[in-house]
Amino acid sequence: MEDAVFASHAHDGGQRLRPRGSNQVGMRQFNERVVLQAIRLHGPLPKAEIARLTNLTAQTVQIIIARLEAEGLVLKHAPLRGRIGQPSVPMALNPDGAFSIGIKIGRRSLDVLLLDFAAQVRERLTLDYDFPDPDTLFDEIRARLKLLRKSLGPKRAQLLRGVGIAAPLSLGGWQSLLGVAPEHAARWSAIDIEAQVQEMTQLPVALCKDTAAACVAELVAGRGRSVRSFLYVFVDTFIGGGLVIDSHLRSGATGNAGAIGSMSMGAALQGEPPRQLLSVASLFTLEKMYAQAGLDTGAVADARAMQAPWLPVTQAWLALAAPGIALAAHNAAALLDLESVIIDGSFGRELLAATLAQVDAALGRYDWEGLTRPSLMAGAIGADARAVGGALLPLYGSFSPDRDLFLKDDA
Repeated sequence: MEDAVFASHAHDGGQRLRPRGSNQVGMRQFNERVVLQAIRLHGPLPKAEIARLTNLTAQTVQIIIARLEAEGLVLKHAPLRGRIGQPSVPMALNPDGAFSIGIKIGRRSLDVLLLDFAAQVRERLTLDYDFPDPDTLFDEIRARLKLLRKSLGPKRAQLLRGVGIAAPLSLGGWQSLLGVAPEHAARWSAIDIEAQVQEMTQLPVALCKDTAAACVAELVAGRGRSVRSFLYVFVDTFIGGGLVIDSHLRSGATGNAGAIGSMSMGAALQGEPPRQLLSVASLFTLEKMYAQAGLDTGAVADARAMQAPWLPVTQAWLALAAPGIALAAHNAAALLDLESVIIDGSFGRELLAATLAQVDAALGRYDWEGLTRPSLMAGAIGADARAVGGALLPLYGSFSPDRDLFLKDDA
């Protein structure tokens, strides 16, 4: 089967990726997925515009749309009037056409989301903890999977396409920094998370590194629809990231590409090794600073982070975190020639804006001779990015023209 071609073109004032179909016989499923991808990338489209974007004939698009509409995957929007000739009817993804479940297992919290076909969160179930206990966590996941399935009802539950899990590759790592007993953290090294969840359901289950899953969400439903190559930075309990090159998530030989949290903050000279970025630019560090000042640590997730009395502490954290993120971005740009650096996280949007401003200022202090400075952008998904990315894995596996869009094996 011929691979999908993603060309870039101007549309609605910005650059968007352009899925291209084939008019050859035997390409029915491929072309259906190309049409769905065009609508996902650009929003509701008339059939004539779909034909133009995908390089398919008008007759082929007509047949495909009729088939997708009969299958409940697309639906008609109100006709566009005011033009010469018959009004055109935009076709949109049917949010109720398919569903998936995303599970984010974090070091401080669990999120289980129900995602619809339009990549919108329908239900969100959360659980906070100091550190995940494997003896109880999987029981909590099982209970939440049952609740989400029940919320859909018997008929719509048949439209579930799978479960995607986002979790750190080293869930038990950095226990001294977190203050977790080594024997407690070490238990995670012997646990197959994917297999544990697969025992709970007959649906397909996929596992992805948590920050890579967040990058998937940005790639599919956020800035990645118009940016082909970018470093993705996600600020959470620990800072991490993902790497997108030519509209594909690059996993690396061990699945850990884009792990900027482990990047060194300086050269390794004699004596103590340099600190890693996660030691200064993680929300765990900011929470500790709040606690030492006698402040509510929950302010990291809302507007209070940029208000008194939290603001001076936040500014002190930014003075450490922003230069570290800028260093990682500069080094990545020199190595990979990136279009953009996209920053998101589980903090409030006010703190995200302040982080972007400080990182931008820090990037301005570097010598860019011989390099192209990448643009700096705010992520479009937010705190749900990891669970949303997990949920997108089965949806994209079922409906993308390029099944390996973000699951390519670089090994």
